Amino acid sequence: MLLLTGEYQHVVDDKSRVLISTKLRSQIDADEHGSNFYLVLGANGILCLYPEKYFEQIELAVAPDATAPDEAVAFERISFALASKVELDRQGRLLLNDRLRKRAGLKDQITLIGVRDHIELWNSANWEQYLADNMAQYQKQMSQARQRVLQNQNEDS
Repeated sequence: MLLLTGEYQHVVDDKSRVLISTKLRSQIDADEHGSNFYLVLGANGILCLYPEKYFEQIELAVAPDATAPDEAVAFERISFALASKVELDRQGRLLLNDRLRKRAGLKDQITLIGVRDHIELWNSANWEQYLADNMAQYQKQMSQARQRVLQNQNEDS
């Protein structure tokens, strides 16, 4: 199972490279998920990095909707056009595609976050604002989830 976690501050260098930290890379089993990645413009314009085998499974699992063929064609066309297969260099750096970087609005100070099955690349200031805007909802959901777990443990005892 793929479970990527954590937040990591990085700087995009003058050659448009960003380090994918060892702590984050070590969470990915290269045999199971591949050693390369796909860089994809994801939901809300966030740049996402998927391990190659995982991304290929996702793309193959998306079946065209026979009831909305025009939407299926548009999704497939955009999905594959905005995805780039990428490799990390020996130092674990990722070369960011200038066009995708511009579309995602990435500046020099970025935060990489593990989000279960992928890594998201955020402008650091935008990530901090997102946290501020969503922290109360997160805390509420975490409290509810913990209560469910404790309740289930008590019932099993």
